[in-house]
Parts: sequence; structure tokens; C-alpha cells
Amino acid sequence: MNQYRFVPTALCTAICLFVISGNVYSQKIAVRDLTVEHLVNPFSIDNPHPRFSWKLISDIKNTTQSQYEIRLTNAAKKVLWNPQNQSSQSVLVNYDGPALSSKTKYFWQLRVKDNHGNTSPWSAVQFFQTGLKTADWSAKWITVSGADSAYASPVLRKTFQSVKKIASATAYITAKGLYEASLNGERISDHYFAPGWTSYKDHIQYQVYDVTASIKEGTNAIGVALGDGWYKGRIGFANQKQFYGDTRALLFQLELAYTDGSKEVIGSDESWKFNYGPTRSSNIYDGDTYDARKELPGWNKGEYKESTDWKAVAVIPSGTEKLVGMSGPPVRTHEEFKALKIFKTPAGETVVDFGQNMVGWVVLKAKGPAGTAIHVQHAEVLDKAGNFYITNLRSAKQTNTYILKGNAEQSFQPTFSFQGFRYVKITGYPGELKLDDLKAVAVYSDMATTGKFATSNPLLNQLQHNIQWGQKGNFVDVPTDCPQRDERLGWTGDAQAFANTAAYNMNVAAFFTKWMKDVSADQLPNGSVPYVIPNVLNQGDSGSSGWADVSTIIPWDMYVAYADKGLLETQYPGMKKWVDYIASVSKNDLWNSGNHFGDWLFYRPNDDNDGRAAVTDKYMIAQTFYAHSTQLLLNAAKVLGKKEDEEKYTALIKKIKAAYVQEYMTPNGKLVSNTQTAYVLALQFDMLPEDLRQQAAQRLVDNVKSYGNHLTTGFLGTPYLCHVLSRFGYDNVAYDLLLQESYPSWLYPVKMGATTIWERWDGIKQDGSFQTADMNSFNHYAYGAIGDWMYKNIAGINPVAAKPGYQEILIAPKPGGKLTSASAELETVYGTVKSSWTITDGTFKLDVSVPANASATVILPKGDQKEKIGSGTYHYEYKL
Repeated sequence: MNQYRFVPTALCTAICLFVISGNVYSQKIAVRDLTVEHLVNPFSIDNPHPRFSWKLISDIKNTTQSQYEIRLTNAAKKVLWNPQNQSSQSVLVNYDGPALSSKTKYFWQLRVKDNHGNTSPWSAVQFFQTGLKTADWSAKWITVSGADSAYASPVLRKTFQSVKKIASATAYITAKGLYEASLNGERISDHYFAPGWTSYKDHIQYQVYDVTASIKEGTNAIGVALGDGWYKGRIGFANQKQFYGDTRALLFQLELAYTDGSKEVIGSDESWKFNYGPTRSSNIYDGDTYDARKELPGWNKGEYKESTDWKAVAVIPSGTEKLVGMSGPPVRTHEEFKALKIFKTPAGETVVDFGQNMVGWVVLKAKGPAGTAIHVQHAEVLDKAGNFYITNLRSAKQTNTYILKGNAEQSFQPTFSFQGFRYVKITGYPGELKLDDLKAVAVYSDMATTGKFATSNPLLNQLQHNIQWGQKGNFVDVPTDCPQRDERLGWTGDAQAFANTAAYNMNVAAFFTKWMKDVSADQLPNGSVPYVIPNVLNQGDSGSSGWADVSTIIPWDMYVAYADKGLLETQYPGMKKWVDYIASVSKNDLWNSGNHFGDWLFYRPNDDNDGRAAVTDKYMIAQTFYAHSTQLLLNAAKVLGKKEDEEKYTALIKKIKAAYVQEYMTPNGKLVSNTQTAYVLALQFDMLPEDLRQQAAQRLVDNVKSYGNHLTTGFLGTPYLCHVLSRFGYDNVAYDLLLQESYPSWLYPVKMGATTIWERWDGIKQDGSFQTADMNSFNHYAYGAIGDWMYKNIAGINPVAAKPGYQEILIAPKPGGKLTSASAELETVYGTVKSSWTITDGTFKLDVSVPANASATVILPKGDQKEKIGSGTYHYEYKL
């Protein structure tokens, strides 16, 4: 083990610095985590030039990749592509071999060489399957006969014979509405809410499933239930229904390949039959009603005998929407929670506490007389008196109703709805309800956990927990603002504010890739971007600063986090359209028109007689985001080699900033709006002349202190507040804000018992009463954007935009706030980065891990000592 010492001359008497490298004995190298388009063994790749990624495993210090070799074959094991490139690239390597056939499975593996002369063994064989072209669909869209006016979910079935030995069976499925598909009585997959929520008028996703193991010799049966979902059901807060269409429909194509080389296709067509099953209604906001007396035992099995209630389906024409493969993760079930307590409220209601505000559903066991109706209603909090509180749900019922058929015990859960809750109220339960009769299941998009963060402060650890659960609950196929009331929409301002934090906590590369397709699809022809995506509001509900800027912010943030130049290139036209739109409505380079939400939910004390409400001029905010989006567009132009645009937007951004200074700043550097958000945005986006920035930072600090070390920022100022303070040398003030326990602060909700992030700083007031009931969500992730600062500054793990994806890492922890330890790790596209520090007996100790094929610059918190390191593990320590 090597040990060496840096003794900085200026600090020689105060600091002793030791660096201990990781061991250097093993000569092994291997690869792991092979993906195609950010996905593991995906089934519907639409990109004709799919991109391959992998990570290196090596315990040899300073390891980089010197060469990779990929071997791609077809099912007949014929090698179609075999590049052997002298390259360190291991992230998103483009396929450039012969044209790939549609709906075809390809197999690939790779090996690499490192800079030490070692060659890895071949990886395990992975696969990807290409998607369908339009001509590949022979199935027809089918639905119920007559108008689809029933609230009940239709169930559709088809039987077929399999008389030869199956080599493979692949199901291609999508729906207008939601579907749950089964084959021979068993669910085809563990996906929920398929085909997912997209801009349905532009494109609908289809899913692909390998069902080879489910096909049996003889009679087989396909069964599919349909739900209203986002397509037909109630969506938005204007009680609008049938926004995308009034007819639920199924498109199903099963392709069988036999061992004798023959093939067969069973598709949805006129031969299918339909009936109505036990799900008597389903609604995203209101819940499911399930009548067990209406069950059709065995309806999705081959031996089932159809009654006269089964009718022929109707075929409907194909629409204009495109059918696209899955580019994001499916929604799956995850953690399960036992019921912690069953109690009677002061109002006499039976309530169950699961201890965690979450999104998903309750699984309930019950047995009782036929016709017994059990209602399971969901809520996030109890009121001051301890009663079940649902006023903040507005019109959303969030209630599942189960009607018993008698005889045996049954287990119930919703099929086509999800709920946001910690507490459930049970009415109508026969007999005594026991803890073992219920469990709660968390449901969210299947994103791998990538980040871990912990400190010596339990309140900060709970804050991190709340941030993670806010993300889980609101990343159900689209990034929603809240998961419980009659809204649950993809608000763009929330998503852009939280995107960086999201990328620390979980792998959101594919999640945002999928959603950004909808941003592009719903962007208006003039370049304006709607408030919510998918857009279910009015066409005029668009163009708000800090919201519409999602079109530039997320593509750039995802490029930096995941080195996805392809996403940047795909989204570039929309980025440009948005900036050009702002330019088109600006006057003299000032964006001082249009509707803007401003610094949403900023601090506003009750009965504000002395002007302490932190109101920031909306157009002043708009101008800063105009500059920010232009800068991000300029950054993208440089990365993509668009020289003409680079010149154009370099000139534009100078004009934008000059106009800002002239309009919104006094000669002495004071801003028109003397608020934290005003100074934060001006400094974060470099709106001010350099010689006036430090004094502006001091004004910000003075403002913070004037509020007793409390923040006053809303959705747009909060993500950058601590970043700006740290950038200008005020880490101590940033820590004061972070660790502030009284309202308004991040830790106030934690102290009040929150298990997720709240929409408002004082969702529950200090006297136990509630904020405005019609807008008071207790699971709203936007203020959780502080997580980005916590990872970057407390733990010190930072990306470097010039070497995106953490190929180059900046490790720069900034201890403070009386913390004695902090640790974080992040699973990047290159591997695991770790930064962990402790302060013990006056000694600061830092441990760092850098993955193979990456490097880092370490900046120690005292003296700004820098060191460039390669992969491996390192230890630093010095006396404070």
C-alpha cells in the first residue's frame, strides 16, 4: 500500500495531509451493467443505431479502458457486427453495422482491454429486440360493440390452438386506456398502468413480452381487461373526461415461432369476444369499485365456456397517432409496508396507519356475506384533533370499494388506479379488522436506486428519506406534481427544479428520455411549452418562465449526468424553438409579457402589514430564465458543433443580460425586487457584471439574516439558494438555512413528522391547523431540490460538464453545520463514486472511491488543496 504526503507550504504548521491509495495487487478486469439505450435487455428498440453502455470493474489503481470489442449476433449466432476500437468510450457507443431488421432479437457481448495490458473475459450474453414498423402490425384495434359507455371494465378474450412445439412466443400489446393482459390465467407481466401515459394524440407506447413459457400444448386463452386510465377517464382539475378519446380499445399481436421453422400470428380482430368483469368502475382520481359477485371464474383460461353474455367485439380504424416502443422504465410494485396501528379516531372512524406517506395501494383480505361493501379511503395526514383528513384531496375520492361474494376469504387491490396515502379509513369491514388483514404496496416507475446519502444529523437523514419518497411517489410514469388530489399532472416547473436531485437518487435517464418525447410532442408550433406534459390543459396554458424552460434545462442536465449526447441532439430543435419563441415576444431584449407563475409559493406571512412577503417581480424572473435557457442552448450548440447557432446565441445572451441590468438593477447593484429569489437567480445565472456580484451575494446574506436565518424562496429560487451561497463563500449561511428547524425551512416539516416533501413550507401550521385546503399536498417533490446541494456540497460529489456522465468527477466536500460525518455514493454510468468524511478529535478524514475509466479532482475543504486522481480508493486526513 502506497502512502505519500502533501505539505502545503503556506499551511505547513496547521495541516498534515496523507493520501493512501487502494491496493495494486490484482491483475483482473471485467465488465458489468451492460445496457442498450439505458435499458437492460430491452424489447422494443426504435433507434436504428442503438447505443451500448457498460462499466469496468478493476481494483487496479488508475485504470482506464484502452480498447473495446463488441460482438453482435442474430438468433442463428451469425456475427453481424464486431468492432474492435482503440477507445476509452464505454457509454452510449453507437451501433454502426448492417441495417437491423424490425421485431428481431439480437444478442451481444463485449470484452475490453485496459491501459495496464489486461483483457477482460467476454461478458455474459445480453440481448435487445428491435421494435415494430407500421407494416409489421397485422392486428386490429378492437373494442366493445356499440358505444363504450359502461363504467365497468370490459374484458376481452380469444382462444387459439398450439399443436406444435414452440420455439418462441412474443406478445405485442397496447391500448387506448389501460390494459391488464393474461395468458392461460396468469398475468403476462409485472407492469402496471400500461401502456403508460404519453401525448396520446401524437404517440402511444406498446409493450413487448416474451411469453414462450406460458404457451401450452392444446387450447390457450388470451384475456385482457381494459380501464379508463388517463386516456378516457377524468383528468386535470377541471373535471374533464374523455380528453383523448371516448373509446377504450385494445391492440394485441401474438407471434408464435415453432421449432419446425413455421410461424403464426394471433392478432386482435373480429373473432374476439367481450364481456364486463368485476371491476365496475375505475378512475385514476377516484379509485376502483370491484364487485366479486361479478367475477367470471376462469374467463382467461382455455377451458372456459362462454355464456351468451359474451359478445363479438367491434373493430375500429387505426388513428393518426404513432405506435412507439418503450423508451422508459415500466411501473412496478416495490416496497411493502405492514399496518402499524389500527385505531378509532375521535370521530369514531376506523383508521389504519402505515407509517409512510407513499403512492400505490392497500391489499386487503376480507371474508363476509355476499353483497358486503367495504370502502377503503386514503389520506395523507390526520387533522389537529386526530381525525381522518381528506379536504386537501379536493374532488378526488381516492376510495376503493370491494363488494364481497361470500364463502371464502379474498384478497383485494385496485387494478387501474393508485392512491397517495399514509392512512386509510375502512368502513363496512365484516368482523374485526386486524393488522394482518392489510398491507400497503409502493408503486412507481422501475428506476434503480443510484444515490445514498447520510450524515451525523438524524434530521438531515430524514430529510433525505423524504426527498427520496417524494420522488418515488411522483415518478409514476410521468413526473407529477402530486399523487393524491384531482391533479397528478406533469408540471414542468416542478420537474426541471428537481431533475438534478432526481438523477442523484435514482437512474432517471430512461425515465426522462421517455417524458421529453412528450415535451417535444406537446410543444406548440410557435415554440411555447405548456405548463403540464402531457398537456391536458388549454392550448393557451403555456409559456411560463421556469416552467417552459424544462425544454432546455432537463436535456442539458441529463447530458451532464448521463453523457447522453443523443438526447441533447434529439431535443435541440425544441430547445431552440423555445428560446426563439421568447425572443419573438420580447421587446428590446426584455421578456416582459405573458403569463408567469413567478416564484411559486414563496414566503407570505399572514396579515403582512410590514411588507415581509417575499414578492419577486415575475418579469424580472422571466428575464433570468430567458438568459438561462439561452445559455443552455448555447452550451448544447457547442457540444453538437453548431457553430452558426453558437455565434447567434452568444450575441443574444449578451443583449439579454445587458437589458436585465438596465431594467432591474440600480447603479449601486441593488435589485428592483429585494428578495432572496431575485439575488439568487441573478447570481446563479450570471446576470450581473462581475464586479457587482460579490456585493449582491452580501445583499442576499443580509436578507437571509433579516429573516432570522430563514429562507423565503419559492419553487424557482429554492433549488439554487444554497448553491449561490456556497459559490460566493457563504457555506456557513447555507448550513444555517439547511439546518433551520423553524418555519419556513426544510427541517420544519421533518420536525412536524413529515415522511415526504410538502408542497408548502407550512402545509401543517405551527398550531396544527392546515394551509389552504385546495392546494396543500403533503407529497410534492419540488422543495426536495435541496438534495442536489447536499450531494454536491456536504458530500462533495460533483459532475464536470466538460467530461459528462462523471467521466471526470469533482470531489469537494464542504463540512459545516456542526456535522461530524457525511457519506454519499453515486452509481454513475462509469461506476460507483464514493465520498465519505468524518471529523474526530480535531482530525478531518476523507475517503474517496473513483470508478475505473474515470478520474477525479479532489479539493480538500481547508486550503483548497487540489489533486488529480485516477480510479481507485484514496484516504486523506489532516488536523483541523
